[in-house]
Formats: sequence, structure tokens, C-alpha cells
Amino acid sequence: MPSALTAKTASLVGCAVCHLLIRKHTGTADSPGQCPRCGATLHSRKRNSIARTLALILAAFLFYIPANLIPITKITSLGVVKTDTIMSGVIYFITSGMWPLALIIFVASIFVPLLKLLILTFLVISVQRGSNWRPKDRTRLYRLTEAIGRWSMVDIFAVTILVALVHMGAIANVEAQKGVLFFAAVVVITMFAAMSFDPRLIWDTKESEDASEYPV
Repeated sequence: MPSALTAKTASLVGCAVCHLLIRKHTGTADSPGQCPRCGATLHSRKRNSIARTLALILAAFLFYIPANLIPITKITSLGVVKTDTIMSGVIYFITSGMWPLALIIFVASIFVPLLKLLILTFLVISVQRGSNWRPKDRTRLYRLTEAIGRWSMVDIFAVTILVALVHMGAIANVEAQKGVLFFAAVVVITMFAAMSFDPRLIWDTKESEDASEYPV
């Protein structure tokens, strides 16, 4: 049976800023004018969504490697200096018997950023290939990346708190290292990648297929 009526087929466009649904009156099909409520420029689809998302994903992957190889903290305890990467910190908490904390850091700082990048890569490739495979599930995957993205900052918050609180010279001191910058870059770039991807592109292929199968 034919697909349900959509905003695109009904000549409607949603404002990306205030979410007002507007009927196209002026402008071209790609840029239908300005939102009458907030004045933002309207677009039926985000411009260059795939190219920008792919560029951001590649940048995040490049930063992901040093983020996990370069130390993020330098800890001084009773004159003994020790540097830790994210993974060495996880291993330390495991050997110390603090499994819940190790699990939180591993999931939030290693697993979640990588999972988000892999999901976005899959979505971009599927749209580029014109895939019609389970659009509803792919849309849910995209919503998942939006929901879990912010939790990747847990490790940054932990380092920030430790650096701010522990200042006791040679007795105990915590300093942030360059790895924090790379990790923060991964999180921020991945968030921008998710924002630049337009999930409506997932459904465009299905709508085109339905239109060809059930011509008006």
C-alpha cells in the first residue's frame, strides 16, 4: 500500500530552531524562505548533511586514537608520579576492586564514543547507498546517538573535579594532561556530527521507492 502522507509530500517544512511547521510559499524547494516566528532560514533538508557529517566522523576517529593512547592525568602521591590513560585508569579501578566505577568510566569514555561513531558511520553509508533497510530502526539508532552523546563527558568532569580539589604538592596532586584535550575533541566533534546528520534522509529513499511503485 502507498506510504503515509509526509511533510515533504504535503509541501510543508519544519523550522530547525523553533520547530514550527510551515507551508512552503516562497523560495526554492531547497530553501523555502524564513520562519515567520523566529526568522531562521528554512531548509527542507540540512545542506550538505552527508558531506559534513562524514568529515566530522573522520575527524573524530582521528582524535579518538590519541585520546586513548595519551595520558589524561598525572597523579603525584607521596612523591611518586604516575600518568594514566583512560584504559589504564579503568584497569586500576578493576584491580582495586572498584568494578562499578571502572564500568562507568569504560562505558562512558571508551564504549559510548566508539559506538556513536560507528552508528553514525553506518547511517551515513546507508543513506549514501540509498538503502531502504528498516528505516524506522535506523531512525531509532540516530535518536540513540543523540541520547547517549552527552554522557561521554563523564570522564572530563571527573578529571576536572580531581584537578580542582587535589592540590597538596608532593603529598597529593592531580594534573590534567594532553589526552584530555583529544578526548574532549572527540566528544564535541561527535556531537556536532550527530547534529549535522539529517535523519529525514533515511526516509527519502523509501518515499521515492513508494512513489515509483504507486504512482499518482
